[in-house]
Amino acid sequence: MNVVGRSLLAVTNRSTVRKLFAESTTGRRLSLRFVAGETLDEAAATVRKLNADGAHVSLDHLGEHVSDTDAAAEARDDYLECLDRIRRDRLDANISVKLTQLGLGLDDDLAVESLDTLAARAAEGGATVTVDMEESELVEKTISAFEAVQTKHGNLGIAVQSYLYRTPADLDRIVVHGGHVRLCKGAYAEPPEVAHQRADHVDAAFDALTRRLMATPGVAPAIATHDTERIEVAKALGDRRSQPWEFQMLYGVRTGLQQSLVADGYSLRVYVPYGTAWYPYLTRRMAERP
Repeated sequence: MNVVGRSLLAVTNRSTVRKLFAESTTGRRLSLRFVAGETLDEAAATVRKLNADGAHVSLDHLGEHVSDTDAAAEARDDYLECLDRIRRDRLDANISVKLTQLGLGLDDDLAVESLDTLAARAAEGGATVTVDMEESELVEKTISAFEAVQTKHGNLGIAVQSYLYRTPADLDRIVVHGGHVRLCKGAYAEPPEVAHQRADHVDAAFDALTRRLMATPGVAPAIATHDTERIEVAKALGDRRSQPWEFQMLYGVRTGLQQSLVADGYSLRVYVPYGTAWYPYLTRRMAERP
């Protein structure tokens, strides 16, 4: 994340700005560019349209860092409903979950138990679950939860962030468990002690991790970027890969590019968030692309 993005994130995180933006018509209108409505029905309609256009989908019921276990249980139940809708409507979709929404950091055992429940329900319908990566201080707990549940069910994926110095070593642990690995640059404001600060360094790390994932059998690389240069690197490597891989992009971002990738025969999964807790998600997107 560059200096402008960091400054924007700092401003939008102020409580007065957050209240003004979240409650304004302009803020809500802007959110609809990147968020598929506030209800599961609205999200399902978006999935059907994207599927008809040739794209896969990953549904994210927005929320993170719950304050009590009741909210964590409610988030789990919302995701169970989402998985049931995917199965019932035969949607080409999986789900993406943030473990802090399931209670990580509040009740870690509950978060792992809920992830296990979601993986079991997803398996019933032949779906998968992607574990989103959050702030750097949560990486270790997130990977440990992934390992515990993936060993049991085998239908999980996990996101990794190229700007973190630790990510190459984390991949050593992750790839032995199979599943899909979503590679993204990283959307949180991290200190220089743990993350690359220069964009060219983040890009170089992203390309190195792309090369490694494309060369690793038994995992499904999910290259999550809207950066044209990173996409071209992935194409060159992926065209030589015999096992499945895909691009992943955010709903509402570079839709023309998304359509052209599908038209060229590349597998694309669109990350589709929905729900009322859209403000933190939207401000990170704004900080990434000021």
